[in-house]
Amino acid sequence: MTWMHRRRNFAAAVLCGLLALSPTSPAQTQNEVSDTMARDRLMDAIRRSVRETADYTGLVELSDRVMDAMAATPRDRFVDTSQRRRAWDNTALPISDGQTISQPLIVALMTELLEPEPGDVILEVGTGSGYQAAVLSPLVKHIYTIEIIDNLANTARARLDEMGYDNVTVRAGDGYAGWPEHAPFDGIVVTAAAEEIPPPLLQQLKPGGKLVIPVGEHGGYQELLVVETNDQGEVSKRSALPDLVAQRYDRQRARASRLFLGPDAAADARRPDARTQGRVKGQPPPCPH
Repeated sequence: MTWMHRRRNFAAAVLCGLLALSPTSPAQTQNEVSDTMARDRLMDAIRRSVRETADYTGLVELSDRVMDAMAATPRDRFVDTSQRRRAWDNTALPISDGQTISQPLIVALMTELLEPEPGDVILEVGTGSGYQAAVLSPLVKHIYTIEIIDNLANTARARLDEMGYDNVTVRAGDGYAGWPEHAPFDGIVVTAAAEEIPPPLLQQLKPGGKLVIPVGEHGGYQELLVVETNDQGEVSKRSALPDLVAQRYDRQRARASRLFLGPDAAADARRPDARTQGRVKGQPPPCPH
């Protein structure tokens, strides 16, 4: 065997050894590339929808901080295995207990309206899968989140712990009364509609902080409100997105419905929600993010 043959054999052996040691198979690499492309498409869809709906929201674009957090949050880890191929679609998807994970655009919009800062302590009412809390995690100091369905709370807590979100605290319970032990909060986000703004949440909001909440009838007219209080306790509110849910049923006004709610949202809205059953009027049934 000539030295050239020995050299070629040695190079081939080294290459095979490196391939054997590599933790990533060609199939894994292909999946990672596919996920990256899907995530990039989702980010483009969010940017486009925000521009096209600026008349509703007053936002021409979302901040780099919020968009970076959205891109960095692996939504496929927050959906059921059967839905993972659609995890990066800009639409709501079913999760356990008959609930849904919210459309990424709505999560991004509510996060932007909250105007989170690195030192903020945030209350979330309605943990769901934990997705909204995960998006907020790199943007703030700590999130306290309450989920009324025990199974969802336990699953979200375990998922967030496993993924290393160590600044998120999950509690099972009814979020209507907030979480007084950790109040006041720099911001509060409520992930499903209340018929009225719960007074305990206003009482737990720091002056100058923001409460982002959908208000209206379940399955009927709702608007997304941004609520603030000042040092004198005066409350101001503005509508960031009117007719949030009613548009699901109005195909004549499908543009905003498609952009904000996604093709599956109407079916999701008609599905009975365990968190709306047997509740006192005015209590917000937390909805998953």
